[in-house]
Amino acid sequence: MNIKLIANYTGNILRIEALFMIPALLIALFSGEQSSVIGFAATIAVVLILGSLFVLIKQKDDSFYAREGFATVALSWILLSIFGCLPFFISGTIPNFIDALFETVSGFSTTGGSILSDVESLPKSMQYWRSFTHWIGGMGVLVLMLAVVPMRGRSGNNGNSFKMLRAETTGPIIGRLVPKVKRTAMILYSIYIALTVVEIIFLLAGGMPLFDSILNSFATAGTGGFAIKNASIGAYNSYYLQTVIAVFMLIFGINFNIFYLLLIKDFKSILKDGELKLYLGVVAASVIAIGLNTMSLYPSVYDAFHHSFFQVSSIITTTGFATVNFDAWPTFSKMILTLLMFVGACAGSTGGGIKMARILMMGKFFKGTIQRMIHPRGVKPVTVNGRNIDDGVIREVMGYMSAYLIITVVSILIVAIDGFTYETTFSSVVACLNNIGPGFGMVGPTGNFADFSVLSKLVLMADMLIGRLEIFPILLLFTPSMWRRNK
Repeated sequence: MNIKLIANYTGNILRIEALFMIPALLIALFSGEQSSVIGFAATIAVVLILGSLFVLIKQKDDSFYAREGFATVALSWILLSIFGCLPFFISGTIPNFIDALFETVSGFSTTGGSILSDVESLPKSMQYWRSFTHWIGGMGVLVLMLAVVPMRGRSGNNGNSFKMLRAETTGPIIGRLVPKVKRTAMILYSIYIALTVVEIIFLLAGGMPLFDSILNSFATAGTGGFAIKNASIGAYNSYYLQTVIAVFMLIFGINFNIFYLLLIKDFKSILKDGELKLYLGVVAASVIAIGLNTMSLYPSVYDAFHHSFFQVSSIITTTGFATVNFDAWPTFSKMILTLLMFVGACAGSTGGGIKMARILMMGKFFKGTIQRMIHPRGVKPVTVNGRNIDDGVIREVMGYMSAYLIITVVSILIVAIDGFTYETTFSSVVACLNNIGPGFGMVGPTGNFADFSVLSKLVLMADMLIGRLEIFPILLLFTPSMWRRNK
């Protein structure tokens, strides 16, 4: 393991985080929030100094392999969360360190689960930083680093970059939009920024204040769902604003490769994309089913389908915004939302969950297994979009699902020690592991995670990071063979 080179890359990540805190510091200065100024200024100084020291570490060995990529990603996200929570803690905004860390991990992992009961009382600078962690966590801070920081390593800049891109980007298959990974990262962030700006403009057109438009767009783009109003998006009594956010949640749940294909006008590839078809089909079926099931709860059919569309969009993309208390919906509708929590959005999007690509592959693998039982000598490879999927990818998907199931069960058993209801315990783990935020019961759209024990909060924080980084980068940190010296 090339620890010195990992430290070098991690130092760059910390320096980027310090730069990201500067707008929040300026907001604190402009708003006269003295405690926030101290919190951000102190944190920026510490993070800049530590990051610079890491970058200055000299290394003779420039070798960089897959395990270094996984370790860099996992350690960077952990350190980002630890230092990112310091402004909350130092300023006294969230005086309990574990709670401050929980809020920050939830932000960077784009989970959106909160320990705060009154988010509107937060200082503006803290509201900004809290929402911005969603935005940077959505696309990934390492993807940004790949776009702006030169890479080092014997295996070549492009090789090192791809190893980290592979470890941070979601989905079973990681592809490059163009041959150069640095260029791919720049394209991804350009699309990400452009879509965020477009959403801000649409929200402003509907009368939402500029500050609210920016922060809600951050949370939508990152599919994080940190609300800046106690009633979430329901506080904006405007179907136009709610519809804009619902549509953009769906957009950010689409694989960003699709947007690149749009830019190069490759419409044929878009139309035959199996994952996109499955994603839109599941959304349409869920909206119709929930809309019909909840019609008796609302004054009109339009109201029922409006809230159905918003919540399906919010849950399947793992954003977690709410316009109504869906915890009060009929059991049938709640079960659909629960299933959507597991399914998640598309691979290569900012959404969480298992991902549509894996669901598609498992469905085709299951179909192939049935066919092989009927025709033992037949050969039926798994294909997606007309391309054969390598057996190694299928094994990784099955390995991912096995680890996912084990982590879910273990987490539920540990959190169950707190003695909350089955609904609260189960949905809290599912909501954190799938980066959704709200669940049911105590952690529903009108509740929060404040009353959980320290042990449960630590488990749920681990679930958030495991879910965002898709399990293996975090698990590999605890594998002894990962840390053996390179030969």
